[in-house]
Amino acid sequence: MPGSCDRTRRAAVARSVSPSFDSAVTGYFGTRQPSMADAEGSHAAYVAALRAHGTEVTVLPALAEHPDCCFTEDTAVIVGGTAVIPNMGHPSREGEQEAVVEHLSDRYEIERMPKGSTLDGGDVVFYDDRYLIGVSTRTNRLGAEYLAAKAKASDYHVEMVDVPGSTLHLTTVMSSPREGTIIAAEGHLAESQLGPLAEELLWVPNSETYAANTIGYSDDRVILSAGFPVTRQVMLDAGFSVTSVDMDAIMQADGSLTCLSVFTE
Repeated sequence: MPGSCDRTRRAAVARSVSPSFDSAVTGYFGTRQPSMADAEGSHAAYVAALRAHGTEVTVLPALAEHPDCCFTEDTAVIVGGTAVIPNMGHPSREGEQEAVVEHLSDRYEIERMPKGSTLDGGDVVFYDDRYLIGVSTRTNRLGAEYLAAKAKASDYHVEMVDVPGSTLHLTTVMSSPREGTIIAAEGHLAESQLGPLAEELLWVPNSETYAANTIGYSDDRVILSAGFPVTRQVMLDAGFSVTSVDMDAIMQADGSLTCLSVFTE
C-alpha cells in the first residue's frame, strides 16, 4: 500500500460531496440530518490539510445519485501494483467504484472482487508491513479472505479482526499514525486483539471514539478531527505534531478522516 510504511502519502484521490448528501446512510455518529453545504466546508478543509502535508489530491466530481460518494476510501484497496475493487457493503453504494476505477486504471492493474464477497475499504488498516482486515456488517468473510489472499501474495502479513457491532468500520475505531503505533478507542476492540501487534498502543476514551481515526505522516505529523481534547493531548504527549480539521459535518453521515480519500502513492 502506498505510504503504508513510510507514510509519505504523496498522492490521493477524493471526491466532492454529493448534492444528495442529506440522504447519506447514517446510524452511528450522526446527531442531525447531514447537510451538503456544511459538509462541503469540512471537505474543503480536509483537502487543504492533505495538500499542506505534501499530498497531491485529485478531487473527482460528485455523483448526485450516490449520497455517500465522497467516502472514496471504501471503493478501492491498493495491494502492490493492483487496485482491488470491492463489491460495496451497502447496496445503495454499488456503482460508486467506477469513476475511481477510471482514475486508477492508468497506474494500477484493476481486479474486481467476485460476486458474493463484500468489502468496504474502511475495514482495512494499513499497518507497516501488514494489512489489518475487519470483518463487519459491511465486509463479509468472503471479502476479507479474498483481500487477505491478495495481500499475502504480495508478501504482506495479514491479521483478521472481528469488528464489533458498536462500530461501522475497523478504521472508525483505530488507526496507525506512525510505524509501530496504533491508536484505538476504548470499548470496541480489546487489548488482546491489538496489544500483540503494536509496539506502542495509545488508547483514547470511548466518548472520543471518532478521533481514533487519524491520518499519520512521516516525521510524527498527524491530522486529527477537531473537538476532541483528550485525544489531542494523547497525541501531543506521544510526540506528534497535530493538525486539526473540523469534521463535524462529515461525522453526521458516519464518515471520518480516512473515509474521504484513497492514498495512491
